[in-house]
Amino acid sequence: MRKVLAIAGSDSSGGAGIQADIKTIMAHKLYAMTAITVLTAQNTTGVYGIYEVDHGFVENQLDCVFTDIFPDAVKIGMLYRADIVASVAQKLLEYKARNIVLDPVMVATSGGKLASDEGIAALRKHLFPLADLITPNIPEAACLCGFEIRTKAEMVKAAKIIARDCKGSVLIKGGHFCEGADDFLLTETEEVWFPGRRIANPNTHGTGCTLSSAIACNLAAGQELKQAVRKAKDYLAGALAAQLDLGKGSGPLDHGYQMAPAP
Repeated sequence: MRKVLAIAGSDSSGGAGIQADIKTIMAHKLYAMTAITVLTAQNTTGVYGIYEVDHGFVENQLDCVFTDIFPDAVKIGMLYRADIVASVAQKLLEYKARNIVLDPVMVATSGGKLASDEGIAALRKHLFPLADLITPNIPEAACLCGFEIRTKAEMVKAAKIIARDCKGSVLIKGGHFCEGADDFLLTETEEVWFPGRRIANPNTHGTGCTLSSAIACNLAAGQELKQAVRKAKDYLAGALAAQLDLGKGSGPLDHGYQMAPAP
């Protein structure tokens, strides 16, 4: 069985973060492992508390995973602090991790801030050069490139700016555009657009976590990058189209929509 390690924060409501990662990995019939970087008290209406995990304990978790069940891919989500970013980068280098997908989590769907300014700077310095793929959404890409993104041409421009700090590829997710949900992938050799249809569902809590985890799963399974992204988008579209409706705010997806319903 192929294995995927998710390094991210915990979402007490189960819709995003580590919980979304585990659900997505299991939906792909792969084995999920975790290193939890921060605990959040949150639900579909907002983030109400953040409890930071000591960076040494994050290193301890990673040592336990890599020395026993070596992952075929690594998905990185919320890290929050600069010292945690540095610790994660150190361990990924030490163990020569492969198929690293970095979702630069900065702001929750509900609007809560999920990364410190120092943490964002540390991401660029320590993890961008290690990741095989970075998956910012429009607001995150705007934060990283320094200008507002309103058009597809600006998505391309932003990806090229972000790519200066990277060793791998950049996928800018277009779901925040009102007129569509097209994503743009920039690799060393290609510029690829992935058309996406907008699904009428206000419940989008954890979409970024889910997409990046699905891409990591597909890379772990041996798929090349474009196929991994395309299939991950299909999975995310299905989870949205299932129209799960939970909570008072922007609710979670149905990660198990492909599973047989309970009797």
